[in-house]
Amino acid sequence: LLSFLFLFLCVCVSQTTSSTSIMQAITKGKSITCHAWNSDGSKCALCPNSNVVLIVGKDATGAWKLEHQLKQHDSVVTGIDWDRVHNRIVTCSQDRNAYVWHYDDTAKEWKPDLVILRINRAATHVKWSPNGDKFAVASGAKLVSVCHFEEDNDWWVSKHVKKHRSTVTRIAWHPNNQLLATASTDFKARIFNCAIREVDGKQIETAWGKKKPFDEPLCEFDCNGWVQGIAFSPSGNKLVFVGHDSTVSVAECHPGAEPTLFTLKTKLLPMMDCMFLDETKVVAAGYDCAPYLFAQSGPSEWKLVKSLDEKKAPAAPAATTSSTRAAFNMFQSKASKGTTDESKLSTEVETKHQNTITDIEVYRRSETMVTEFTTSGLDGAIFWWK
Repeated sequence: LLSFLFLFLCVCVSQTTSSTSIMQAITKGKSITCHAWNSDGSKCALCPNSNVVLIVGKDATGAWKLEHQLKQHDSVVTGIDWDRVHNRIVTCSQDRNAYVWHYDDTAKEWKPDLVILRINRAATHVKWSPNGDKFAVASGAKLVSVCHFEEDNDWWVSKHVKKHRSTVTRIAWHPNNQLLATASTDFKARIFNCAIREVDGKQIETAWGKKKPFDEPLCEFDCNGWVQGIAFSPSGNKLVFVGHDSTVSVAECHPGAEPTLFTLKTKLLPMMDCMFLDETKVVAAGYDCAPYLFAQSGPSEWKLVKSLDEKKAPAAPAATTSSTRAAFNMFQSKASKGTTDESKLSTEVETKHQNTITDIEVYRRSETMVTEFTTSGLDGAIFWWK
């Protein structure tokens, strides 16, 4: 009853390398809502736009196969993240719940731990902190739940960040494990202190602003549209966010001075997610169905470099069997699609992804940069990019 979905390996920063199919993930032919990788890239957790999370791994021959199905949620899973430090998975859903999954070696299955989110709207995104000792869940309740484990009660409890005026779409942790950046549909990106004394001890001073209590923003940045994606640089001194107004904005902190913000207006369709590859390069993707590379061109200036996806050659027009049939096709195309150019009638777009890219995830990284990342989208495909 399950159909096979081919996922492709794409090496597209180098324009000479073509994609190679290396994985067959078992889905139901639906869009991939979100995905995440374990520490060595041998297992992937993904959601095929349902309440089920699929764990896909490699067998002894190197082939990909379905290993587990996590079925605790009641509605569509909107966020997945894999704790690469402790090998745990956290998931959140439109059912307003989150679960932390740990692998039971004796039972050979993933078991959920209870999380107390205390939200009354759908969860939208989830991310582990760099140390893997807490995680944050964004939601439509205009807040973020920052969760840590409480051993006395054997569950995950939360503290709320409430300074938003609309849905929080994305979140990103600073490398110091204490600051949290949020993207919201109230047209703002913010940075909060999310240090929890039981976990982090004392708050760390940073160049993003003076020390402030939990739930107080250190700084805010404006956007002329919904903020869809957000990410810190490897050093934590830069913040990138993308808006529904087709802009890419990069904020940079400076010791003893206010952060600077550079906003690049593009002619692209809006981006849905973004990521720093290193301190001077950003990749973003969205409704154009391809990841785009942006690079720093000056002290506080950025530019669009190129698309990382080669365009496919247009398909040859289909041959007709008779002049009568050709005339009929021309009339039908003019009436239904407003054109008689048969090369424009194909529904296949000229990119490897055939629909909106909604998620960018790190696959492999070195000490200074991301060396390989993956994208997933509404076409139900995952692509690898080096």
